[in-house]
Amino acid sequence: MRSVAPDAPAPADHAAAGAPGAGAARPADRAPAGTAPATRPARAAWAAGFGQAVPVMLGYVPVAFAFGVLGHTAGLPWWAMVAMSAFVYGGSSQFAALQLLAVGAAPYAIVLTTFVVNLRHLLLSAAIAPRLAGWRRREQAFFAYELTDEAFAVHSAQYAERAQRPKAEVFTFNTAVHASWVAGTLAGVLAGDLVTDVEALGLDYALPAMFMALLAAGIIADRRGLAVAVVAGGGAVGLTLLGLQYWAVLVAAAVAATFGLAIAPREGHGETEAGDTDDRSTQDRSTQDRSTQERSAEDRSTEGAPGR
Repeated sequence: MRSVAPDAPAPADHAAAGAPGAGAARPADRAPAGTAPATRPARAAWAAGFGQAVPVMLGYVPVAFAFGVLGHTAGLPWWAMVAMSAFVYGGSSQFAALQLLAVGAAPYAIVLTTFVVNLRHLLLSAAIAPRLAGWRRREQAFFAYELTDEAFAVHSAQYAERAQRPKAEVFTFNTAVHASWVAGTLAGVLAGDLVTDVEALGLDYALPAMFMALLAAGIIADRRGLAVAVVAGGGAVGLTLLGLQYWAVLVAAAVAATFGLAIAPREGHGETEAGDTDDRSTQDRSTQDRSTQERSAEDRSTEGAPGR
């Protein structure tokens, strides 16, 4: 049997674990898992989403204010105006519904008109859907609920620069601009007695001006995008002048999208031909290099052969 000395030192790892100041982390010194590393990216995503929302909010508040004033002038209660901005959340459809309510139109006419005016969201959703392919259904539904023309313009521009965006950034943007629309409506209702003529203030021009700025800065990136925008804008104006007020945007958008698809294959075909030419050139160079190497090898073997 082996004898063990009573004064034998303890293993080094046990001593290090028990020694104060030896570098072992005590429970009180350990930071909660996932706090700081997870909080910083989330805060950055929130800040980025809110920063993208500020220009849209500056355009939403005046128009929503005008909507609130008009609703108050028409005699609608404040809660109905706020609820319409919270649940309908469609500028042009809300103004159309407000006009129909003022003249006492039937409920089915109001619902049908709102549906037709908002049909353009089918095109917007179809265009942005591939970016949300990996999202959960409830996340996609919440995103679709807060999708507007201006939100589509900003999201399209951001996704063109970054294929992957944090969901916190996307939802912060959507929530901020939606809240500004509701807040502007409430402010307009409360100030309805002070403002009698919103057209004199020119508030209705704030939204189109902001949307055109977003369109020019983020969507139009090449000549094809410019051509599609010109077709869509010109078609919408022309159809509106012809009397198709509620169908103008939808029809013009469909025609412009078809036009964009029609001219896309030509560019893609040219790029394919150029790629094929490059591939053939590369193959030819590779063949020439191999032939040169083979001839060099044959020459070296001939020079080194005995009797030569």
